[in-house]
Amino acid sequence: MNHVIIVESPAKARTLKKFLGAKYNVKASMGHIRDLPKKELGIDVENNFKPKYEISPDKKKIVKELKELVHKYKDTMVWLAADEDREGESIAWHLVHALGLDKDQYKRIAFHEITKPAILNALENPRNIDFHLVHAQQARRVLDRLVGYKLSPLLWTKIRAGLSAGRVQSVAVRLIVEREREIEKFKPEEYWNIDVDLKAKKGEFNADLAKIKGKKAEVNNKKDADKILKDLNKADYTVTDIVKKESKRQPSPPFITSTLQQEASRKLGFSVKQTMVIAQQLYEGVSHGKEHTGLITYMRTDSFNLSNVFLKDVPKVIKKIYGEEYALGTPRIFTKKTKGAQEAHEAIRPTESSKTPTDLKSHLDPSQYKLYKLIWERAIASQMPTAILDVTTVTVKTDNDYTLITKGQVIKFPGFMKAYVEGLDNPDEALQNKERILPNIEKGENCKLKKVNSEQKFTQPPARYTEATLVKKLESEGIGRPSTYAPTISTITNRGYIEKKQDKKLYPLEIGCIVNDFLVEHFSDIVDYNFTADMEEKLDDIAEGKVKWEPVIEEFYTPFAKLLEEKKKSIKKGDIIHEKTDEICDICGAPMQVKLGKNGKFLSCSKYPECKNAKPMKEDREKEEKLQKKFKDEKCDKCGSPMIIKTGRFGDFLACSGYPKCKSTRPLTHSLNINCPKCGAKLVEKRTKKGKVFYGCSNYPKCDFATWGKPLEDPCPVCKGLQVQEKKNLIKCQKCGKETEI
Repeated sequence: MNHVIIVESPAKARTLKKFLGAKYNVKASMGHIRDLPKKELGIDVENNFKPKYEISPDKKKIVKELKELVHKYKDTMVWLAADEDREGESIAWHLVHALGLDKDQYKRIAFHEITKPAILNALENPRNIDFHLVHAQQARRVLDRLVGYKLSPLLWTKIRAGLSAGRVQSVAVRLIVEREREIEKFKPEEYWNIDVDLKAKKGEFNADLAKIKGKKAEVNNKKDADKILKDLNKADYTVTDIVKKESKRQPSPPFITSTLQQEASRKLGFSVKQTMVIAQQLYEGVSHGKEHTGLITYMRTDSFNLSNVFLKDVPKVIKKIYGEEYALGTPRIFTKKTKGAQEAHEAIRPTESSKTPTDLKSHLDPSQYKLYKLIWERAIASQMPTAILDVTTVTVKTDNDYTLITKGQVIKFPGFMKAYVEGLDNPDEALQNKERILPNIEKGENCKLKKVNSEQKFTQPPARYTEATLVKKLESEGIGRPSTYAPTISTITNRGYIEKKQDKKLYPLEIGCIVNDFLVEHFSDIVDYNFTADMEEKLDDIAEGKVKWEPVIEEFYTPFAKLLEEKKKSIKKGDIIHEKTDEICDICGAPMQVKLGKNGKFLSCSKYPECKNAKPMKEDREKEEKLQKKFKDEKCDKCGSPMIIKTGRFGDFLACSGYPKCKSTRPLTHSLNINCPKCGAKLVEKRTKKGKVFYGCSNYPKCDFATWGKPLEDPCPVCKGLQVQEKKNLIKCQKCGKETEI
């Protein structure tokens, strides 16, 4: 019999081919082969929302080749080996239809890791296509098409052409916009931190002011702080209480999709998209030595389960690396409290616990190694003992009624912490949780004052979202599922609704705020957190076979379509974006008004189209004047004409004043006070045509030095070469290659 296995990607196909040899012909479908048409709705809303699928133009050649292959021989068996989640099930179902396969011509197989035993086991245990999963994926696709295809044209006519709306994406934008407005409204309040350095009989320690006359210490101004400092400087200090308590810390569960994305962002500085790309590579297979196999299990999952094989093998690895006392007698089982966990049956773990990061380092690129190390350590730590800490709380009182407290901790038994400790979203938490070792202090002893410390502080607004904290928020609200987080963030960034700046924080852009406000006011359900989370639960119910998919779409679409028709008539474009101003048109004398263009707001004559006068906003003109003055001596490299400041999609740039005869442009450069390591000239900040920041020599093209990493003023401590910050937590020397984690 002729055997054909169809997977999604060439990398996955190559790995399977190495396991199975010549008996099986392994081919890749390159992901989805059929979809709804691009130029029409493709859904029959009058006929139970029946979708109209067509083979994607870029997949026609692949489908033709697959058809020829599977129909070449009568006794061909097609093994559909797409990933075991809703999307993979949908791909398998579409392949059946596109290739014209009869029921006895195909079998569905699935596996959570790409290793030879897992593949052979899947081939021995084929199953039918799970139509509940197919229907759940189809419902999501139909739902998102109805929202996007019906709502986007309204945005074009009422706000600006080219805009689009999405069910999950619009909620993500709302979160970012609302957080920005919280920050804008925030009013900082003054407070003072006061602590003292004390000397006991057997050493020194630091204690924080906790109470004043028995009440919680709240110091809100310098006057009160100065009085307290005066009192503390003349006070006598006595240790009144010492409480020692044993504290236990449990390990974090093994990774699921969302926690892997968050931790890779915190510890490695990876974007959500970058994390998923690298995880896919590790899952699909990497060559190491004579072997080529998948190194981790499937990375789109929300289950904490670990296979019995892994749980049986991991104690041997732990004993070998960390010692007998670090292995558990009974496996630790984690359960997910929230609804879900049906996207896959296992957490993300190494396919073989014995393959340590050190063993594989020479076979992986740096990013693959770092992510594999993170996954390996987290999975191993989840099966190690509880950490035991001794926590000591010391209370010190003064003779003038001030109470000070200090806490210290000593790791009695590191347990899982020997292998791995989870990162924190807030760096301040790391300082608060930092281990503080106390000297041997006795109750009742008097302490000598060394110094009183005071620091003025101000309350801080809530932090802007990073990709990691946005994923955490979306997950906690039940919005989206493992496979949606990365494309959601990519989509709203590519649409220009948000931007990620160099501090890794997500900022809403003006058009994102305008679209969000429009949707919140007129289509509140679409961007309502509870509504979106409820819809995800209904999709889960479809996947579990509890409900049919068509009634779920009907329940949403009927009121949505009615509201859409009402808003088409009632909303006036001028009410949304035509703000009145005090400026007068310098051509016809009519008032100028604010309009929205592809590059943001601008001023337009209110008598348009009779008068077509338009100009930038006042603040943009002022900014342009400053830049024009700064770059007034710049000449065009091609024709020698003066260069002028222009604004485009990616910000300001220099353009030849001889346009349209000369179309020369170049990005603005901002000089750094750092010398080029090649020629000694100053380094400058530049931008690519797509707006990405990089750093290069001001002497270009004579000197071609350039780097994506931000140059640092401090030279390398080893060779005095130029250091650049490659990632949030990594500095690298350009001369000797020394890497420093920060």
